[in-house]
Amino acid sequence: MGMDPLYLLFSLPALILSMFFSARVKSVFAKYQGVRGSSGLTGAEAAARMLAASGIHDVEIRRTRGFLTDHYNPADNTLNLSDAVYRGRDLAAIGVACHEAGHALQKAQAYRWMGIRSALVPAANIGSRFSYLVFFAGLAMSASGRAVDPYTGAEVLTAGGAFGMTLVKLGIALFTAAVAFSVVTLPVEWDASARAKKALVSHGLLAPGEERGASEVLNAAFMTYIAAAVSSILTLLYFLVRSGLLGGGRRR
Repeated sequence: MGMDPLYLLFSLPALILSMFFSARVKSVFAKYQGVRGSSGLTGAEAAARMLAASGIHDVEIRRTRGFLTDHYNPADNTLNLSDAVYRGRDLAAIGVACHEAGHALQKAQAYRWMGIRSALVPAANIGSRFSYLVFFAGLAMSASGRAVDPYTGAEVLTAGGAFGMTLVKLGIALFTAAVAFSVVTLPVEWDASARAKKALVSHGLLAPGEERGASEVLNAAFMTYIAAAVSSILTLLYFLVRSGLLGGGRRR
């Protein structure tokens, strides 16, 4: 079965955008990974100092595998830093580590958008895993469950076709949760970076002027979240158009 041209129309722009910003963040990270911070702090030490300055002492800072796999886990209150960030004494490492520390501050201060995002996690996980299966199964059932009314000559849905359309709508609803998660992630990530940028100089983590390099890394990383949100929105639009719920009759 060939690729749906309509899907390509919606997915290709998002794919190109995602690839561009992914390459951009790697390039910027590599650029400032070679610039050592004058404070001499590692990423882990900078994050710990930022948290301590805000009166937070219960976050465990761990080292994790991978490249730019850094993340804060609110479930167990751990800050997980990739090896290059955990041990790095450069502007890129300090910037990324402090961004993740910003998420810990969000939890400690009950930042509203983070609470909303955390609440969306279960539904978003289910939606991202099963929405495609449910949507396309429903689409196939609705396509095969159509008949011609012998009295009016109009096309009608059989019971199987009607059930298929119910599955289509369920698939769209499931994916909507994933879209909501990606959109809500934007203010969460922006705020974490804003907290990090503010702390870099005020807490003596970097010297005046050095924070620009760290900020450039964080700005590049934020664009990858924008690309992810755009991709999810375009996919949702594809679902709506493909099913005929938006823009007229169902596409065959």
